Amino acid sequence: MIMTDGRSHAPAPGSMLARLIDGPVAPGRVAWIGLRPARRAPVRAVEEVLAAPGQGLAGDRYASNRNGARQVTLIAAEHLSAIGAYLSMDAVLPERLRRNIVVQGINLGALKHRRFRVGGAVLEYSGECHPCSRMEEELGPGGYNATRGHGGIIARVLEGGLIRLGDGVERLLEG
Repeated sequence: MIMTDGRSHAPAPGSMLARLIDGPVAPGRVAWIGLRPARRAPVRAVEEVLAAPGQGLAGDRYASNRNGARQVTLIAAEHLSAIGAYLSMDAVLPERLRRNIVVQGINLGALKHRRFRVGGAVLEYSGECHPCSRMEEELGPGGYNATRGHGGIIARVLEGGLIRLGDGVERLLEG
């Protein structure tokens, strides 16, 4: 990725930073799954969901055949507590953040620009999941700022498959 001034965001190949980024990543697991059937509709928690390649999650409002970047949203369970702490409350319920999959035990930052397996599906990082103004409605005053930097990631579905509660989440090796 090249910035407008010609500098690259990626570390130099073979550099110490590149080797650290490519280093081992502890696997995680799926802790919660939710679907948003329509805009502003309540999020529905499910035990499993089918991920369709190039489309997203069956039953979710972002599922389409347009192969967009925002097919699946993921957030770390560990960030739910952080967001809650910023608002002087206990951990925030995943439904309130309107994400699809809550993972536990894996740092989503280690999946940046990578492919990863979630249950029977292979996903590819396509960006950060920034908060929207709905966070003020869902979490109250300060909800937007509490979520900044903790909103998780968005991904595309490359290979479809079933994703179930408790399934593993692992970064795939390149090549």
